[in-house]
Amino acid sequence: MHTVEQMLDAYPKDLGGIDRAKLTECIQACFECAQTCTACADACLSEDMVADLTKCIRTNLDCADICTTTGSALSRHTGYDANVTRALLEACATVCKSCADNCDEHASMHEHCRICAEACRRCERACRDLISSLG
Repeated sequence: MHTVEQMLDAYPKDLGGIDRAKLTECIQACFECAQTCTACADACLSEDMVADLTKCIRTNLDCADICTTTGSALSRHTGYDANVTRALLEACATVCKSCADNCDEHASMHEHCRICAEACRRCERACRDLISSLG
């Protein structure tokens, strides 16, 4: 059992009608995507053609920040506000799609961009799946 799931199970109050499996998957995807985007930005900075990767680096860093924020907010349940959660998930899905699209442009030349695009697409799907399950 992953620690995200353990922490959700250990929460002392009822989580309401939220789909725990989708919530767990989304939190994990957000933090994995944040790490992957941070590593991809760093790898881009190490490429000889770094000037051609400026937009990719910026998008990676924006995505990492938004994914970290979303994963953190999804980990808090006291005083839950579905409207805030929905807005965060929409923003996260949007930046993940943008980052994946950008990394896809470089994926044939840079393996780190291919890996990052895949992580971003997983996170985008997880955010959209969780949005669709919200009441």
